[in-house]
Amino acid sequence: MITDHRPPLLRRLPAGVWVAVFWTAVVVFRFFTRADELRHLFEYQGNPEDMPLVVTAVVTTLVAFLLVRLPLAAVAVALAGGIFSLGMLRAPETGPVQFLIANAVIGYCAATRSRLVSLSAVALPLTMLAWLYVWGTVNGYAVNPYAYAGLAATVLIAWLVGNTIRQGRAHAEALRGRATEQAVTAERLRIARELHDMVAHNIGIIAIQAGMGSRVMDTQPAETRTALEAIEATSRETLAGLRRMLGALRQGEGEQAPLEVTPGLVELDRLVEKAAGAGVRVALTRRGEARTLPPEVDLAAYRIVQEAVTNVVKHSGTRDCHVTVGYGPRELDVTVVDLGAGVSSATPGTGYGLAGMRERVALLNGGFSAGPRPEGGFRVAARLPIPEDAALEVGP
Repeated sequence: MITDHRPPLLRRLPAGVWVAVFWTAVVVFRFFTRADELRHLFEYQGNPEDMPLVVTAVVTTLVAFLLVRLPLAAVAVALAGGIFSLGMLRAPETGPVQFLIANAVIGYCAATRSRLVSLSAVALPLTMLAWLYVWGTVNGYAVNPYAYAGLAATVLIAWLVGNTIRQGRAHAEALRGRATEQAVTAERLRIARELHDMVAHNIGIIAIQAGMGSRVMDTQPAETRTALEAIEATSRETLAGLRRMLGALRQGEGEQAPLEVTPGLVELDRLVEKAAGAGVRVALTRRGEARTLPPEVDLAAYRIVQEAVTNVVKHSGTRDCHVTVGYGPRELDVTVVDLGAGVSSATPGTGYGLAGMRERVALLNGGFSAGPRPEGGFRVAARLPIPEDAALEVGP
C-alpha cells in the first residue's frame, strides 16, 4: 500500500500567500489607526509610508509568487516597481528598495538556478541601468555616474554571493558523493573478504575430501564414506553461511550488513579438526593469557588463520603446518608456518586470499607479512593492535 505523505496545508501554501497576508495585515492596521486619512494610502504626499507602501506591497507579493517558477519575471517586476516609484511617484525612498529586492532575486537565481538563468537575471538590471544612464545623459538630466556604478556593483555583489553559495553547495554534494562512494566500496570489499574467506576455505576442504574419496573408493570404502560425510557437513555449513549472509544483505538499505557469521579464535580447534579431515595436521600453540578480544580483532585473527590454513591445504604440498597465537598486552600476534616443498602458488601480492588478509590487518592499523622462508615452506605473520581501552580491561 502506497501512502501519500503530504506536508501540512500551511507548508503547502506558496510564499506569495504569506507575503500577501503580511501586507494585508499592515494595511488593516493602518486602516484602524488612520481611518479618517485612508486616502493617504493611495496618494503620495511626501510620506514614504503611503502610496509607496502600496507599491512595495504589490511588488514584493508578485515577486514572492513568481520567484520559484519564473525568477526572471520576478526580477523584471522588481525593476519595474523601482522605475515606477522613481518616475511616476517620484519617491526616491522606494526605488532603491525595489532595486534591492531585484538584487535578492538575482542572488537567489545565482544560488539555485542554471548559469544561463542567473546571467540573464544579472543582465536585466545592468541593461536597465545602462539605458537609464544613456537616456538621462541624452535628455540633459543631471546624471551621477557614481550612483549608477554603485547600483551596478550591488548587482554584481548579489550574483557573486549567490554563486558562492551555489559552489559551496556543489562542493558539499561532491564530498558527500565521494564519501558515499568510498563507503560503498569499503562495504563491497568487506563482503568480498567475508565471502572469500568463508567459501574458499570450505570449498578447498570439499575438493580435498572429494579427491581423497575418489582415490580410495575401491580399496577403502570406510574412508570414502568418511570423506563423503565430511563433504556433506562442509557443504551444509557453507550453504547455511551463504543464506545468513544473503539474508543480512536483504534486511535493509543504507545500513551496514552485519553478515551475522562472526567466528573468532575460540573456533580454532574446530578449524584444526576440519583441516585434519582434509589430510593436513595443524599444530596449534597459544602463548600468553587467552582472553576476550574486540570483535573486529577476533574476527580478523580467525580469518587470517583460516585463509593461511586453506592455502596450506590447497597449495603447499605438505601435510603439516604450525599455527601460533600470541596474546600480548597491547597486540595479538598470529603466525602460520608450513614446511611445504617448492614455491607456494599464493605468492605475496597475488590472489585474493593474501590481499584480503593484508586489507584486514591494514584496517586495524597492524602489520602483515607473507612469503617463502629461506629454509623452505611459507610463512604468514600478522600483528594486530588491541585498542587501549580493551587492553586496559585485562592488562597487567
